[in-house]
Amino acid sequence: MSDLPVNTIKELDPDLRPQERALEYGVETLRTHELLALILRSGRPGHPITTITADLLENSSNSLHILGRKSFNELKQTNGLGTVKCLQVAAIMELAKRYYSEDNTSLQPVIRQSSDIDRLMRTTLGSLPQEEIWIVTLSRANRVINKHLITRGSAVASVFDLKRCLKIALLDDAQSLILCHNHPSGNLRPSPQDDNITRQLASACKQMELRLLDHVIFAHTGFYSYMDNGKLP
Repeated sequence: MSDLPVNTIKELDPDLRPQERALEYGVETLRTHELLALILRSGRPGHPITTITADLLENSSNSLHILGRKSFNELKQTNGLGTVKCLQVAAIMELAKRYYSEDNTSLQPVIRQSSDIDRLMRTTLGSLPQEEIWIVTLSRANRVINKHLITRGSAVASVFDLKRCLKIALLDDAQSLILCHNHPSGNLRPSPQDDNITRQLASACKQMELRLLDHVIFAHTGFYSYMDNGKLP
């Protein structure tokens, strides 16, 4: 075997090529059989893992759905796949199934108080150099559906878009929403304009059978909740 350095991917052992390409260009650039090869790692003498996984997929009509339905004994029909690697393939497919069936409600927090809103939006609005207005849409159980940027303005002001707020809430099939924006100056005191848009949105929500749960102002100094301060219309 030559001691010369390997300079190109083509000169690498076939079992190492997916790893090198993934490191160089990212796993998203690998073909499906190469992703499987990256996990299974090594083949057998005369049977590179890339060839084994290519055969495995070809015998499954190049479909992961078909591969996922194969039994352990059917997997073993692939030349070069031993017991351990068949178990690895079965484990990969089982993980994929669990990923798509997993209940993702843990990623959608329930809003019970203003501090929950602070935890949800502080990293988004706490230290921005310009003003932004967002809404958080919620289900009937006050579980977060989504967060939406409504408008982005300057260091001192942002234009409020009432129609966009309502349209987004309806498209999300939301039962309630929370208005959030920031004060880059650090002053948490609501302005007359802040009070005005709160009244506008609260009134519009009532007409659309939505609930405005709160309007929260963020700054690097903290947050201000209309609900906590009894100012929500």
